[in-house]
Amino acid sequence: MSLNYIKNFYEGFLRPPTVIGQFHTLFFGSVRMFFLGVLGFAVYGNEALHFSCDPDRRELNLFCYNQFRPITPQVFWALQLVTVLVPGAVFHLYAACKNIDQEDILEKPIYTVFYIISVLLRIVLEVAAFWLQSHLFGFLVHPLYFCDASPLEKAFNFTKCMVPEHFEKTIFLSAMYLFTIITVVLCIAEIFEILCRRFGYLSNQ
Repeated sequence: MSLNYIKNFYEGFLRPPTVIGQFHTLFFGSVRMFFLGVLGFAVYGNEALHFSCDPDRRELNLFCYNQFRPITPQVFWALQLVTVLVPGAVFHLYAACKNIDQEDILEKPIYTVFYIISVLLRIVLEVAAFWLQSHLFGFLVHPLYFCDASPLEKAFNFTKCMVPEHFEKTIFLSAMYLFTIITVVLCIAEIFEILCRRFGYLSNQ
């Protein structure tokens, strides 16, 4: 019994009921995670070590870096990926518990509605992540950052800091925005595919 449960969950999670959904899972799981895990570490891995201010003092560099990065991009994007996966994971867990086949999702209205809701939640979470990313990181990484260091020491006031590899970070930032847009478009296209296949099933009946 437990083996069947695990098998149903495993197959359900890896095989969405739509072609676009399967492509989205591949795109989401492979390309996005590759960018975050491999290229993200290469671009942002040593950022804190190379972030320097004038005057170049360790406590000032650390204070201004925390001001510059209230949350590191790798952590933000990892949280985004995990959060966006939650609605689909919950649905497939429900499908595994109920022994729902992939075809049942398209043939039975209640399952179709639940699946569409999970896709809509993914869209909402992606849009919210896009908005948060734009407020936290902006769209361009500038080579200079002016830090308000007065809370640390009154003599500093505003100090100038150098942002390492700013051009690479701008490219990476743009790629993450693009991935978010692509996944939203894929989710919308998946809803249209579900509705078209659902209407096709009803017409055959």
